[in-house]
Amino acid sequence: QLQASGGGLVQAGGSLRLSCAASGFRFDDNAIAWIRQVPGKEREGVSCIFGSNGERWYADSVKGRFTISSDRAKNTVYLQMNSLKAEDTAVYYCATSLESHLLGGTEPHEYDYWGQGTLVTVSS
Repeated sequence: QLQASGGGLVQAGGSLRLSCAASGFRFDDNAIAWIRQVPGKEREGVSCIFGSNGERWYADSVKGRFTISSDRAKNTVYLQMNSLKAEDTAVYYCATSLESHLLGGTEPHEYDYWGQGTLVTVSS
């Protein structure tokens, strides 16, 4: 089970931190991703973290601005979003799959389990 939170309204240039509380699976076996969707557009992989080795991936559009991290004691994955832009406005989802089920972990369709989304709105 995944529970995303932390979305809201922020001005361009500002920051938000999203949280994804996870339960029911082992962090070591899974990758957790943040995926976003603008209404009417396809889902876009933003970032993911691999539980087995801590490796991280970022989409080019957020590289250098967003940071994914995990707190295993709290079973929570975070997405720190800095220098937000209007084009970051979207519903953000966290999703997970066993690492053994993934090809690269960068594409939304690779993920089997999804939490509800949290809306991030960046005003320009």
